[in-house]
Amino acid sequence: MSICAKNSPSEAIPGPSDRLAERPARRIRTVLLCALLLLAAPAAAARVAEAPPAASPRPIAIADYFVIASISDPRWSPDGRWIAYTVTTTDRKKDETASRIFMAPADGGDAVPMTAPGSSASSPRFSPDGRHLAFLAARDGGKTQVYALFREGGDAVRLTEVPQGVRAYEWSPDGRRLVLVLKDPTPEEIAASEGKEKSPDEAAKPHVITRLQFKRDYVGYLDSLRDHLYVFDRESKSLNQITSGGYDDAEPAWSPDGRFIAFTSNRTEDPDANYNTDLFVVSADATDKGATLRRLTVNPGPDSGPAWSPDGRHIAFLSTTDVDAIVYATPHLAVVPAAGGEARVLTASIDRHVSTPRFSRDGRSIYFLLEDAGELNLARIPREGGRLTRVLEGPRVVNDFDLGPDGAVAALIGEPRRPPEISLLRDGDLRRLTRANDALMANLRLGDVEKVRFESRDGTPIEAFVVRPPGFDASARYPALLRIHGGPVAQYDYGFNFEAQLFAANGYVVVLPNPRGSSGYGQAFSMGIWRSWGEKDYEDVMAAVDHAIGRGNVDPERLGVGGWSYGGMLTNHVITKTDRFKAAITGASATLYVANYGHDQYQRWWETELGLPWRNRDLWERLSPFNRVEAVVTPTLIVGGAIDWNVPILNSEQLYQALRRLGRTAELVVYPGQYHSISRPSYREDLYTRYLAWYDTHVKGTPPAGP
Repeated sequence: MSICAKNSPSEAIPGPSDRLAERPARRIRTVLLCALLLLAAPAAAARVAEAPPAASPRPIAIADYFVIASISDPRWSPDGRWIAYTVTTTDRKKDETASRIFMAPADGGDAVPMTAPGSSASSPRFSPDGRHLAFLAARDGGKTQVYALFREGGDAVRLTEVPQGVRAYEWSPDGRRLVLVLKDPTPEEIAASEGKEKSPDEAAKPHVITRLQFKRDYVGYLDSLRDHLYVFDRESKSLNQITSGGYDDAEPAWSPDGRFIAFTSNRTEDPDANYNTDLFVVSADATDKGATLRRLTVNPGPDSGPAWSPDGRHIAFLSTTDVDAIVYATPHLAVVPAAGGEARVLTASIDRHVSTPRFSRDGRSIYFLLEDAGELNLARIPREGGRLTRVLEGPRVVNDFDLGPDGAVAALIGEPRRPPEISLLRDGDLRRLTRANDALMANLRLGDVEKVRFESRDGTPIEAFVVRPPGFDASARYPALLRIHGGPVAQYDYGFNFEAQLFAANGYVVVLPNPRGSSGYGQAFSMGIWRSWGEKDYEDVMAAVDHAIGRGNVDPERLGVGGWSYGGMLTNHVITKTDRFKAAITGASATLYVANYGHDQYQRWWETELGLPWRNRDLWERLSPFNRVEAVVTPTLIVGGAIDWNVPILNSEQLYQALRRLGRTAELVVYPGQYHSISRPSYREDLYTRYLAWYDTHVKGTPPAGP
């Protein structure tokens, strides 16, 4: 159900069960999705130099989406002189995206490309001595392997050659070894590695299903092969498997002395039946495939993201202690002795989502990301607990960060008028290092943004971001679009939102609410839709529309609504409960919930929140907007990916069939080969074109010229 992508079909936020099954990276940040706001930076935030504006800036257009460079994964060199990072760009001719590794000098200056265009590279990691820069890449049609190159330049050398490909890796502290995350190889992969070619007439083998969890988006049907940890010796090229069993092992982290590796795994009797990941420690020299590993945590909820203290005595991690609240629960920062003992939760009183724990260089404090009311702050807290300090806060989102050897921070920061770029924070001064998108942004005239507060029907305080058209005239009334984020446990924030700016550039006021169910406002707020989807959150998003109208700049007769994933689901509730909207766009949404059970990837979530459908059918049916479909009069565009196992296209097909059977205005668009997010550039262009055409036709009453 991801029910998920924040607001865009391209950068999907993990859906409900993804949030738990993949909790190791609890908050996956979308680069182009977040709500916009431009306010004065707080005193603690340093000044950032701006590129001079163009002489005649223009409104943003669909084509600009494919010019924006997406920066990610900043990593310091051990000597503190360089920061490596990944840049993802779009090749329109090839109709695909590709990523390259760059290095930016910490003292300022031009970035240096480390990998060539034409083949993607990701996960840059400096060797501990700083001489080599490793990365992941799949070259010459092969599987993803670890490559390394000299930092001073030269051709990359392939370090690994495993038949199944490498999922993740980390250097050992002495640089002699790598820990690899590898999935058990299939017989076909083993045969291919031995030079045996597959017959072109050989039929695909049937899927034999024995697992409780048997599907996942971007994967398809799941087999019994699992992810395990291996230690690769660079000199001997030997590969030693150190974990095994019917479990997936992830997030390996070396102890500072290189003797042990901490990792995350669900090693309960049936890992598919619960979300109980724990932290384990295994010897890096284990010869028994993990038979003697040690379990560090006993919390029945998800524990993930292990990070060692510099002295090797403690491990910081994320811990979700409220098991019954499942996806709505708040993940906290915790610390556990590496030798074993009781874990301590450090952020229980904060009641906000945290992620990405990292010990300071002196080991006395822990840095982490903190989500709060449309912001994503960089914060720190003493190792023993105590007062929290917000290191970077205000109208921005810190998507990622890395700590330098001298205590400086490389932070990937998104702002209302700029996609994420890397800045350096040192001694309270924030200085931007990368300017990948400055030339484009200087030529664009963006809409102003404001974060507003109002009350819902029952008096609950709600926040929303409002994006206004460029050149906004306060005396005029504009058509408006209510755009609903996915998740539902996610939030619109201060990051750059291409989609909202695109709508604003086409003359719409864009309303981006954080209704109940959203994160960023505490667990009780998230739990506000428990077993009541489309009820309190419906009241909240309608209150956002009413607030916008009440300010005098929105035409109540020209309203549109839409969203992706859970945003599409809530859109379905909206159009079955009101006729106020002239157009709706529902993407990757669910309508008849019982049809998803056993068909999508969310059996654990469905069962925990709604109960088994044959035992608690009344609730399933009461919540399903499909059962109110006869009330829909809004012209509705329905879109999705053909192979989406997150929220399968079945849902969109059912909604379309019902609306057409009732004689309503509806259109169904299915993108071939696409999962829960629409990633192919030509499909994205098509989708945005259809968005604007649908809203213009039915909200403005001005159909586009041409097809």
